[in-house]
Amino acid sequence: MESLQSNLAFFPLYPGLVAAVEAASPLQYRSSALLLGWLAAGVAAWGIFAVGDHLYGRRTGVVLAVLWGSLPHSAVQLMAYSETLFTALTAWSLYALLRRNWLTAAMLCFLAGLTRPTGSSLIAAVGLAALVAGFRRRDGWQPWVAVALTPLGWLSHIVWVGWRVGRPDGWFYIQEAGWGSYFDFGVDTVEVARRLLSQPFALKFYVVSLICLLAILLFVLAMLDRQPWPLLLYTGALLFTTLGAAGYYHSKARFLLPAFPLLLPVARALARAGGAHAVSILTALAAASVIFGGYLMLIWELSP
Repeated sequence: MESLQSNLAFFPLYPGLVAAVEAASPLQYRSSALLLGWLAAGVAAWGIFAVGDHLYGRRTGVVLAVLWGSLPHSAVQLMAYSETLFTALTAWSLYALLRRNWLTAAMLCFLAGLTRPTGSSLIAAVGLAALVAGFRRRDGWQPWVAVALTPLGWLSHIVWVGWRVGRPDGWFYIQEAGWGSYFDFGVDTVEVARRLLSQPFALKFYVVSLICLLAILLFVLAMLDRQPWPLLLYTGALLFTTLGAAGYYHSKARFLLPAFPLLLPVARALARAGGAHAVSILTALAAASVIFGGYLMLIWELSP
């Protein structure tokens, strides 16, 4: 339990929710964290479906949610990682944004910023969309309130960690000193990928490399597909911050789990392919995800 609590110590929202579940139930801290993760996974899948349904119809929404649940690292949804809660908050924030429910989108963005520092990617999308709506005098005063509210969660997160560490750059300090992670514009990511071609590595590193490459290609497809620009801005910013950071190469696929809009071009293609074709492909993907998830939980010794 102490290890789990220490891992969540610098993510303010998640441990607070876990403590609330623990206080309101007979479950201990570890079980409460797992229960919260499972609930967040269900809410995230629902939100992902809602985004796909709103943009391209019910069938695309269903396929999009199943695709997200069939990603190689979807086993993480069964663990107490903050990416699942972040994905749930992000999905519903983007859904509210697409429907121009500015205050709801901003409040969920606020909570996402308290969940993970990658909430900065969501801030870019929600904040800029609200700013554009404000300058165009759409929806009255609400976009302006959203502009002010959107970054406060992320800023509170950074200030809170700085207060706990005892220095204003606390979050960036613990990232580098504790986890060996810092932003180098992708130099380390490219170097690790280069070494993968010249010497043997564990299976997970090759899978992560493939996922990162596919994520870039899917982002290009999303642009060609003329996806709504707030979704492109969100996924582009998340790709930039994830691939541009040094360290934890083996976890980059997990960090990209919240980038579900990247799957929209594939979801649309499968939705148009017909029921039998879509079911067979999704079943195969789900089976591969189960096998790889078993490898992550039973064989792999580092964090997924």
